[in-house]
Amino acid sequence: MTAMPSINTTAVTHPDDLVSYLASGCKSPEAWSIGTEHEKFPYRRATGSPIPYEGPDGIRALLEGLTHHFGWQPIFEGDHVIALSRNGAAISLEPAGQLELSGAPLKTLHETSDELNQHVLEVKAVAEALGIDFLCLGFHPTWHREDCPWMPKQRYGIMRSYMPQRGSLGLDMMLRTTTIQVNLDFSSEADMVAKFRAGLFLQPLANALFANSGHGEGHVNGYASYRARIWQDTDPDRCGFLKFVFDDTMGFAKYVEYMLRVPMYFVYRQGRYIDVSGQRFGDFMKGSLPGFLGERPTLADWADHLSTAFPEVRLKKFLEMRGADGGLPGMIKALPAFWVGLLYDETALKTVLSWLNELSLEDIEAAHKNGPRQGLMTQMGRHTLKEWGERAVALSAEGLKRRGRLNPQQHSEDVYLAPLFDILKHGQSTSEQNVARYGNDMASLIQDATL
Repeated sequence: MTAMPSINTTAVTHPDDLVSYLASGCKSPEAWSIGTEHEKFPYRRATGSPIPYEGPDGIRALLEGLTHHFGWQPIFEGDHVIALSRNGAAISLEPAGQLELSGAPLKTLHETSDELNQHVLEVKAVAEALGIDFLCLGFHPTWHREDCPWMPKQRYGIMRSYMPQRGSLGLDMMLRTTTIQVNLDFSSEADMVAKFRAGLFLQPLANALFANSGHGEGHVNGYASYRARIWQDTDPDRCGFLKFVFDDTMGFAKYVEYMLRVPMYFVYRQGRYIDVSGQRFGDFMKGSLPGFLGERPTLADWADHLSTAFPEVRLKKFLEMRGADGGLPGMIKALPAFWVGLLYDETALKTVLSWLNELSLEDIEAAHKNGPRQGLMTQMGRHTLKEWGERAVALSAEGLKRRGRLNPQQHSEDVYLAPLFDILKHGQSTSEQNVARYGNDMASLIQDATL
């Protein structure tokens, strides 16, 4: 969810400028990259409690330790370190201190695996001296909302005030969830549309395969992915299933129309986030935004606004696949593998799109709605998500083998799909396995889900 303020000061005078901004993300296939993002909960090893920002063993100390020992460069908001950068990657903070690695754009899944392995070594080395551990679940199993600290980031203050006006669980999304996502490129408008449709179609499956949030507030909560349930009651203006992606008219302009309907959160000026929540970007373009009368937005404002919509597939200058719960490293590596095998291989992508002929939009939308509770047993058309998973994971493996990217041990990228094949073999997601194994034994669950 975290985004750094943008710096492109090109003025926006017409919706075509917004379309051109998105279209500028088109890249030739040989230039496509893979960017993996994942979040985790820092917690106090001795007590299990959340970590405040300040203090000698707080979140700030963790970030400063990474700068001192591993060459990360601090990013400040006022006097507060709120993110780090290094070689195209970033480490940032979610609202309650969830630590996020936004990986660099890399060429192969082997490189993303190495990046994750290095990240784990670094954060654990610094956290060890501070008495901090990291929990890798999609929803925190014991914390209550009032237990959670707030990180000193201005945009979160605006969202904190606005979220409860639009849904009952938005603050839980901010404070008590984590996710894994992968950012992927497209070559043209048509390729973007194809990947967007395939991604939205299979997001209920991705959510079921990566479901890892079956506990909350000290007990089993009855969901395969409570994180996904939370998104259903966060903000209907900026979340949910985007039916228009399947329209014949879908393209960059159609997504611009959608984003012009999504209410704004803020405008960033001179180091400050200014609250304009509920206002329209279209009014900003007309020079009639309250507080900014006569002023037109820049492409930096547009980039910031794009980061405030939260569908399960999100378009920027690339596509973000956003439907997975946070998890341990094996699952973090499996998510980009799943999507790269399906979307970066032409044969696999065409096959996925052909499967849409077996379904109606109502079938897909029902799976989005029912999946958080029913998991792999959710029906999508004539098949369960488990059955769709058997088809899709096998197809992804074929796509990865055709890519032919081998590591020094001569392993293909499909090795990272192993956890998904295991889940399908047993018919239970990590969440369902955790419920069966631990019940309401939170101590054991937390111990085994710690990085």
